Amino acid sequence: MKKLNFLLTLAFIIVVQLSAQTKVGDATLPNEVTFNQEKLVLNGAGIREKFFFDIYAGGLYLKTKTTDAESIANADETMAVKLDILSGMMSRSKMEGALREGFEKATNNNTASLATRIDKFINLMQEEIEVGQVYDIVYEKGKGSVLYKNGVEKGFVEGLDFKTALFNIWLGKKPADKDLKSEMLGK
Repeated sequence: MKKLNFLLTLAFIIVVQLSAQTKVGDATLPNEVTFNQEKLVLNGAGIREKFFFDIYAGGLYLKTKTTDAESIANADETMAVKLDILSGMMSRSKMEGALREGFEKATNNNTASLATRIDKFINLMQEEIEVGQVYDIVYEKGKGSVLYKNGVEKGFVEGLDFKTALFNIWLGKKPADKDLKSEMLGK
């Protein structure tokens, strides 16, 4: 009887853990994360594709689910974008190029006031990017935009204006990937 109870308990724990995650391509993203002592829920997730290759799984985490991209990007509250690297095609230099292009699109080529902070953020990614690494780009209210690699803080950049431009890389009018934007918004 004790063995049966143990097996039933174990099965229950496995089912609960599996239901607390979302499968996105070859990645598994948690349905909840905590940053800055605030619980965030998965708003939506999808795959960033380029030339038919899955580059990364991306998830958007918010305090409360919404489909309003503009209000998300402009909100002064803790939120996160999780990037789970799926392809060796994503290198540090390609990520840098993608971020710079994303900032240009997100600001309509008006990056002058953000240039120093863009450089600082990109320089937080000193190490080569590899398959299986997870990057969390977190706006922590009161601190700024924080970059975590595999759960370790790499540094942060201050300013709500910077955060707005950063999140508009995925959620703006000219996003890095329209399908991923829609999926992150839960549409």
